[in-house]
Amino acid sequence: MAITKVKSLKGEISVPGDKSISHRGVMFGAISKGTTELTGFLDGADCRSTISCFKAMGIDINQNGDHVVIHGNGLHGLKAPSSMLDVGNSGTTTRLISGILAGQPFISSLNGDESIQRRPMGRIITPLSEMGAYIKSLKDNGCTPLEIGGQSLHSIHYNSPVASAQVKSCVLLAGLYADGITSVTEPVISRNHTELMLSGFGANIKSEGLTATIVGNPTLNGQKIAVPGDISSAAYFIVAGLICENSDLLIKNVNTNPTRAGIIKVAQAMGGNIELLNERIVSGEPVADIHVSTSNLHGCEVKGDIIPALIDEIPVIAVMAACAEGQTIIKDAAELKVKESNRIATVTENLANMGCDIISTDDGMIINGGKPLHGTNIKTYLDHRIAMSFAIAGLVADGETTFDNEACCQISYPDFFETIKNYTNKNKRKNLLSSKFLPLLYYSNTRFLKSVYPPISFVGKENIPKRYPTKTSKVNSIFRISSIEINTFPSQE
Repeated sequence: MAITKVKSLKGEISVPGDKSISHRGVMFGAISKGTTELTGFLDGADCRSTISCFKAMGIDINQNGDHVVIHGNGLHGLKAPSSMLDVGNSGTTTRLISGILAGQPFISSLNGDESIQRRPMGRIITPLSEMGAYIKSLKDNGCTPLEIGGQSLHSIHYNSPVASAQVKSCVLLAGLYADGITSVTEPVISRNHTELMLSGFGANIKSEGLTATIVGNPTLNGQKIAVPGDISSAAYFIVAGLICENSDLLIKNVNTNPTRAGIIKVAQAMGGNIELLNERIVSGEPVADIHVSTSNLHGCEVKGDIIPALIDEIPVIAVMAACAEGQTIIKDAAELKVKESNRIATVTENLANMGCDIISTDDGMIINGGKPLHGTNIKTYLDHRIAMSFAIAGLVADGETTFDNEACCQISYPDFFETIKNYTNKNKRKNLLSSKFLPLLYYSNTRFLKSVYPPISFVGKENIPKRYPTKTSKVNSIFRISSIEINTFPSQE
């Protein structure tokens, strides 16, 4: 697909369910008693890998799109898989399930794709070994494939050298199977979905400062969980709404957990027009609708304690920085090197190819923004976040932006490019009516509208949503086609 510059972005969008919460809902439901029901589940390749692994261990799981029902067998109800567990491309599956497997009475093995086989697993091998687990890198390189299990565990206090929710969660999940109290202290607090959700399932778990603590051998009970939209997926449209001209977007039902929502703080620090509306708590997680509009952005520093709260959003933050005036410095983000790709290198390469003044550093990048971007062929390195971030860059770049791989988006946002396609083709009736957006389109007069869209119903002038930058004195009427609003203005004839 070729992405080209857009003249405006207006409307509402809902993004797929939170990937972190979807993974955990399946895992925790599998080791609980009774039934766990997930709505809003992310039906992406990574989360399907988690489902597949637990099915292989005897868990009955029924999935219908974003609705998943898990019939748990309790904390000690998993069965030995008949073959090696396939974690696909999912680092979350790999590291979290390893904590659960470490406490099983059987030995199992797991492996994933080429990307997973390059990602560091020593960070979980070390603490699990300290707990008495048998865990071995079968190639002796600190990566998958791993062989795990068959040993009794004891509790530890682990001082993690990295702020990683995956490492923390792995140790806490192993702590479910250990005698006594297991705790993890991080250098900086990482996302806390595990702590919040395990508490809801009935675990004795608490957090104080940088330390999370769990008591072993609880009874977990199935839950009903409404999975909110993933802020990592919302991030692309947050940035699009800020950098594209004549834009006004409302991104609905987004998880705004402060351990994940660092991009909101960065957007504010750069002068972005961004606000949270309809804030509420859903299944223990803070949720809001996020309103953004075209902004005059300026550079800032992104560093320190905020990095774990936006590590996955740094590629699209770099795109935002390229469109901001002045210098943006991103540092303390060396973790980017061990993601699906080396994201310091891949972001620097692709932004430079688009005409951005960018320099990579050992732990981040320096971006001198404000130069016009031009289209290029994006080298994704099979990294979903690189592909989606540079699709947003393409919306403000001259010429065409193309991609060497679009299928990698199946990992976290299967419909991403189709959503972009539908929206950017909104002036074509077929794509307009099938779009997941609710765009506002402006026509010169009512007669034209009726000739193009006969099956319309009159709504009237009143109750025009305040978030849209229209002046009621200039609006002739509003018509509604299905869920799409179309504002018509007085004829200029």
